[in-house]
Amino acid sequence: MRPHLAVLFSAAVLAACGGSPAPEGQAPHDESAEAHAAVEGREVVVPEALRAKWGVALGAVSRLEGTGPSLPGVIGVNGQRSAQISSLLEGKVVRVAADLGDQVRQGQVLVVLHSPSFAQAQTALLQAQARRSLAQREFERARELLKAEAIQPREHQRRQAELEAATTEYGLAESQLHSFGWGHPQIDALVSKAARVTGDFSDLVEPALPVVSPIAGRVITRDVTVGEHVQPEKLLFVVSDLSTVWALLDARETDLPSLAAGSRVKLTSEVYPGRQFEGKVSRVGDVVDEKLRTIKVRVDVPNPGLLLKPNMFVSAAVEGARATRDLLGVPEGAVQMIQGEPSVFVADGEDGGFVARPVVTGDRLGSHRVVLQGLDGSERVVVGGAFNLKAELLKQSFAGEGHSH
Repeated sequence: MRPHLAVLFSAAVLAACGGSPAPEGQAPHDESAEAHAAVEGREVVVPEALRAKWGVALGAVSRLEGTGPSLPGVIGVNGQRSAQISSLLEGKVVRVAADLGDQVRQGQVLVVLHSPSFAQAQTALLQAQARRSLAQREFERARELLKAEAIQPREHQRRQAELEAATTEYGLAESQLHSFGWGHPQIDALVSKAARVTGDFSDLVEPALPVVSPIAGRVITRDVTVGEHVQPEKLLFVVSDLSTVWALLDARETDLPSLAAGSRVKLTSEVYPGRQFEGKVSRVGDVVDEKLRTIKVRVDVPNPGLLLKPNMFVSAAVEGARATRDLLGVPEGAVQMIQGEPSVFVADGEDGGFVARPVVTGDRLGSHRVVLQGLDGSERVVVGGAFNLKAELLKQSFAGEGHSH
């Protein structure tokens, strides 16, 4: 390492430990009298003199009293009032009639495709109608001939079977057009036009396939542009009625006795301080998450003014839950993020050893942070100077990585 870089590195390390670099050309202060901290894994050993210098203070885990369970959650769309909209046929987009954020009504056209397959479906209906009409005339003629004993009963039965087959074919073609969004008035109009012409039906069919919204609501997803060639599996729009939304909460196992379908819930959001939104529990999950030890709870929430937005964070208080509950907590500064996990330094013996123990944290209560998992209340934890212990862990970790290279 070049000399000037070495000096800078030493200055940064000493600053992290609360010290200052020695003047250039002068031997650094010998801290052997104070003894250096020793680090191994998630444990750091700090002699008493260095603990005082770093402001390391120990304390007991606090016993806190909470006011009923506060459940974190996120706003989601109401799955029973939302629709994912695709085309049933492939085609080229010729017009987009709705945009992100638009309020649309049920049956409103969202996009129009040029689809040869749609024209073929109409042609198939007209051809089936022609065969059905011919079969109907042949059957009626056979019925009159049978009365006059001019044909055998077998011929009458054959023509009857042909009529039934043609009627079935027409019904299938009609059902297919229904599935593409056409109703009886549109089908009847097409058949009526076909009755006035003979021969080629190509001038009667229309390849423009409208894709409509099956529900009224807000367009919250749009993924389609004019000129795009789309396949049936492509999601074009998502429409949701946001007048009601779902709050998806994470409940702890200990909260389950106070949760049931029908329980009333009050929601708050940092976006709207001082405002509450009332909802009702519609479903309590059946499976506990193995890692987080939480269970999903779904709340139906009226959303006047559409103030609650999907993916917005909320907190929920359940009515009828216990008025108070006993909780474990530590000062806010005692919780440090180490290796991507909230951690608390726990005293390990009397030799100045501290272990960074991962914890699961909850809400803030005053100046304390609730600890849901990781502590049992008997530990002595670092309530002051935890950041300096974290800095020592990080410094030694970086030094170890440098030696490994």
